[in-house]
Amino acid sequence: MFITKKAKAAHIKLGERGEKLARKYLVSKNIEIFLCNYRNKRGEIDIIARDGDELCFIEVKTRRHTTRSRPSEGLSEAQKMRISQAATAYLYEIGNPEIIYRFDLIEIIIGKWDIKELYYWKEHFQASELRKSQKN
Repeated sequence: MFITKKAKAAHIKLGERGEKLARKYLVSKNIEIFLCNYRNKRGEIDIIARDGDELCFIEVKTRRHTTRSRPSEGLSEAQKMRISQAATAYLYEIGNPEIIYRFDLIEIIIGKWDIKELYYWKEHFQASELRKSQKN
């Protein structure tokens, strides 16, 4: 699929806006944000945060209200695997602490001027589920 620079720029701007709105939402829920847009050779994690005693690896999916598909439909099994691998690398970087962690998803639908919908799924997927689906 061919994407012009202008279209790509609009898509990136939408994603950045969604991530900014997600961070604002998380802070309003007393979730402490550690890192944004963490990258390593295995993948990327949009937000790494702490919710109480749990470390959260959070993916943010944003769409315009005019799009027919749900933002969460854009999160493929391959992307979940890359997020899980990036999280494993992050945990290694910080010394593999004994900590409970989870993989969350924030889905945002943006209207012309404001948020139309925002959903936050805690434990949207588990790394163990990904490993099982790869074996089948």
